[in-house]
Amino acid sequence: MNLSALVLPSLLSLAAVWGMGRRVNVFGALTHGAEEGLTVLLRVLPALVGLLTAVSMFRASGAMEVLSGLCAPVLEALGIPPETAALMLIRPVSGSGALAVGTDLMHAYGPDSYIGRVAAVMLGSTETTFYTIAVYFGSAGIVRTRHAVPAALAADLAGFAASALAVRLVFGT
Repeated sequence: MNLSALVLPSLLSLAAVWGMGRRVNVFGALTHGAEEGLTVLLRVLPALVGLLTAVSMFRASGAMEVLSGLCAPVLEALGIPPETAALMLIRPVSGSGALAVGTDLMHAYGPDSYIGRVAAVMLGSTETTFYTIAVYFGSAGIVRTRHAVPAALAADLAGFAASALAVRLVFGT
């Protein structure tokens, strides 16, 4: 048997034994935690549904292709393959949408191509900013995000540029 298959059951057992040793109602704590999780889900779900609907509408309308074309000259100047523009536009909004765009890029150019490698590194080194903000800020009841969105988008942009640079330095173009 693989040792890694025992890690999660061991941690759960250890937590249960620890709780019983401290005379905690482990089952009661488990059900209370599940109840709080469902409450958070109910608060966050409307924002997630709206976000996923907006992403689907954005892709279906053709606006992503138009915006990608407009971004191409700037991306070339930054050393980022313009073919990844759609990925850069969708990644901050939707992880599954970004994965679909990344898969399309890898099918079109190959996973070992410069574009495929840049897309893969971009997927691994950036975050679904708006999804994360919707989930965490929504669960905490925060309405005004203040500087969080601009800072997170700046971090995404830095991650996109660093992805292209890292692939170029490691693999060449």
